[in-house]
Amino acid sequence: MKNDRVRGPGTEYVGQGTLFEKGHTTGKDLEKSIPGVTVREVHCRSALNRTKIPGFDYCMNPYGGCTHGCVYCYASFMCRFSGHEEVWGKYLDVKVNFPSILARQLERSKTTPPGRVLLGTVTDAYQPAESIYRITRSSLEALAGHPRMEVHVLTKSALVRRDIPVLSKLKGCEVGFTITTLDEGIARIMEPGASSPRLRIEAAEELTKEGIPVWVFVAPLLPGLTDREDSVLELLAALRKKGIRHVSFDPLNPYPAVVEGLRVIYRRQFPGLLAILEEYIKQPRNRRRETAKHFRRMAAGR
Repeated sequence: MKNDRVRGPGTEYVGQGTLFEKGHTTGKDLEKSIPGVTVREVHCRSALNRTKIPGFDYCMNPYGGCTHGCVYCYASFMCRFSGHEEVWGKYLDVKVNFPSILARQLERSKTTPPGRVLLGTVTDAYQPAESIYRITRSSLEALAGHPRMEVHVLTKSALVRRDIPVLSKLKGCEVGFTITTLDEGIARIMEPGASSPRLRIEAAEELTKEGIPVWVFVAPLLPGLTDREDSVLELLAALRKKGIRHVSFDPLNPYPAVVEGLRVIYRRQFPGLLAILEEYIKQPRNRRRETAKHFRRMAAGR
């Protein structure tokens, strides 16, 4: 990957999807809205890449890094390959040539066979910078001309609403929203740069009304924090009220880097729940299996 221009860091991180929700439209506003984040404009060699994710053939990641800065993000391991000194959530590589590279790959029908594409596997394609760069939008427009590709999106951003006109043209397109909790306070701490849970649910409802299949991914279920039955039942009720019934759950997968960050946040923000987190980490396989089974039954109404 070739790095062209580099934009310098700002000061503090403000979070909660500020860029989109306040309607900024210029490059300078990007750094004002997500200060403390180093932004680079880079060139990529490939846009559509093979993936081993079950059920999908390709993945697409228009950005490197993610300014949502979720504490529990498994993709934080990407820091090792980024060439950045900044921690996860504090840098962003904008792949400015991504749409043109994608278009070139799609034109090579012999070397790029049909398949299912997952957009946003190690980044969020609708993070705040997308409202300025529109790389995801341009990429979807390129895919709209190739019905042999079935596009699926996973996001924590309400910005996806902007692209309803394009998404509705895509063959078999589905949009998944990751929503871990309805508690705005917990969300601000755990996923500081993402759209608020309320805005995500509103966006999901709007897409549903437009005929675009929507599902919600409740993940990860954080021990003692978002895996409480009352919390999950409240979320399920809110989703059903909006006509969203396809819900999947995934308990916390305690990757070392993720656990380290969670311990810091639990100690600082939720000290009374730290023992619950530590107990979960001691027997993650059993707890993951039991938790997943329990909430699947709950979602099914059994």
